[in-house]
Amino acid sequence: MSGRTIMIQGTASSVGKSLVATALCRIWARRGLRVAPFKAQNMALNSAATPDGGEIGRAQWAQAEAARVRPHVDMNPILLKPETTSASQVVVLGRSIGSMHFREYHRRKPELREVVGAALDRLRAAYDLVVIEGAGSPAEVNLKDRDLVNMWVAARGDAPVVLVTDIERGGALAALVGTLELLDPDERRRVGALVVNKFRGDPTLFADGVSFLEARCGVRVAGVVPHLADHGIAPEDSLDLDTTRQLAGARDIAIVKLPRLSNFDEFDALPGARWIDRPSQIGDAALVILPGTKCTADDLAWLRRAGLAGALVERATGGGPILGICGGYQMLGQRILDPDGVESREPDVAGLGLLPVVTRFERAKVTDAVRLRLGDGVPLCDAVGGREVAGYEIHCGRVERRGARPFGVVVRRGDAISEEPEGAIAGAVAGTLVHGLFQDPLIQTGVGGQPGTRDLYEALADHFEAALDMAHLEKLAGL
Repeated sequence: MSGRTIMIQGTASSVGKSLVATALCRIWARRGLRVAPFKAQNMALNSAATPDGGEIGRAQWAQAEAARVRPHVDMNPILLKPETTSASQVVVLGRSIGSMHFREYHRRKPELREVVGAALDRLRAAYDLVVIEGAGSPAEVNLKDRDLVNMWVAARGDAPVVLVTDIERGGALAALVGTLELLDPDERRRVGALVVNKFRGDPTLFADGVSFLEARCGVRVAGVVPHLADHGIAPEDSLDLDTTRQLAGARDIAIVKLPRLSNFDEFDALPGARWIDRPSQIGDAALVILPGTKCTADDLAWLRRAGLAGALVERATGGGPILGICGGYQMLGQRILDPDGVESREPDVAGLGLLPVVTRFERAKVTDAVRLRLGDGVPLCDAVGGREVAGYEIHCGRVERRGARPFGVVVRRGDAISEEPEGAIAGAVAGTLVHGLFQDPLIQTGVGGQPGTRDLYEALADHFEAALDMAHLEKLAGL
C-alpha cells in the first residue's frame, strides 16, 4: 500500500510553507510515523549534499532532518539554481544537467513530470506519510498548463491540500478567497484546510476572520499561527534574510552578503552573526566570513566594485581574521580559472591574493557528504585542532593549494575512507570548501563566543502543534 500524502501550498511565496511542512514532519515523526518531505521543484541557491552524494534544496534537507530520516534526492527531484535573471543550473535527481534558459526548461517539463512522479511514487512506497510542499501560488493561471509543483503534484499524489497565507503582509483574507476563486473546481475540492500564519497578538482576536473564511470558502480554518521570531530555520531565499540579527553577549561576526549568496543557512547557529554589504559595516568584527556563492567570478567583481575587496585585503594585512567558505575561499586565492565557461564568461580572474591557492572550474560537480578533521589555526577556535566534524561539499571549482598548510583533512567522503588535505590557512586568513562546520557545538561556541541553540525542530514543532488543528489535518491525510 502506498503511503499517505498531504500537501502544503501557499497564497504566495514566503508565506511560511516550508516552516509548516518542516514542523509537520517533526510532529508526525515524533508520533511514530515514518515521514518523508517532498518538493517537486525548488528554486534556491541554498542546497545540501545527501549522504549518497546528490544535491537537493536545503529546505528539504532540513525537513528530512526534522523527520529524523536520511535526506535523499527523491525528496527534491528538481533543483533550479539561478545564474542570471533568465537562466538556471538545473539539477535533476541530485545531478546537474547543465544551465538552461527558462524557455528550454519549460519545453522539457513533460519529461520532467515523469521524473517527479516516479520520485514521489518511490517515497510513498517507502514511508507512511509524505509531506509535500508547493511553490509560490497554485493560482498562477498563466503557468497552470506547465505546472510541475502545485496542483499537478497534488493530483499525481492524491494529496489533500492545506492552503497557507501570511497575515503579516496584509490582505490575507483576499489572498485566501482569491486563490480559491482562481482554482478549477476539481483543484478547489482538494483544499481541505486553511492556515493563517504569522499572526501578531492574541489569535482569538481573529475569530471574526475565521468565521468569515469558513462561511465564504466552505473550508475549515485549521489554525491561526502566532508569529514565530528567531526560529532558526533558514529561509529558501536570501531576500528573506534578517540582515540586522545579532544577540547581546556574542562575538561580532560579519558575513558578506554576496549578490549570488548560497548556503547562507549554515551561519544561523552563530548568535553574533550579522550580514554586511559595505566596507564601513566591518567595524571591529572579531571575524569576517566570505560565504559561498553560485557565481564566484561575478561576485568577486561585485566585491571589488563595493570596496569590500580592498577592505578585506587591508584587514588581512593588519592580522584581522577572515574565513572563506567554498566560493568565498576561492575568492581569497590567487586566481580563478574557468577556460570552459562553466560558471563565468571570464576565463582567468585575479583573486584577492590572501591565500596561496588557485581554483580551476570543471564541468563535473562535486556533491559529497564529508567528514573533516580540523587542523590548527581555525579562526577564533584554538581548541578544535584534531576534532572531526560532519559537513558537505557542493562545487565545480577544484582548488590547488600552493604552499599553505591545510585547513583540515577529509577523512571520509560519502561512505569511503579518505585522507585528503583540504582547505588552506595563511596567517589569520583561512578557507575551506566544506559547508556545515558551524553545526558543531564546539565551533559554534569558539567562533560565536556562546553555544548555539538546538534542537530547533522540537521548538518549531511545539509552536505549530499548539496552534494547528492536528485532528483535522490527520483526518485529511487519512491517518
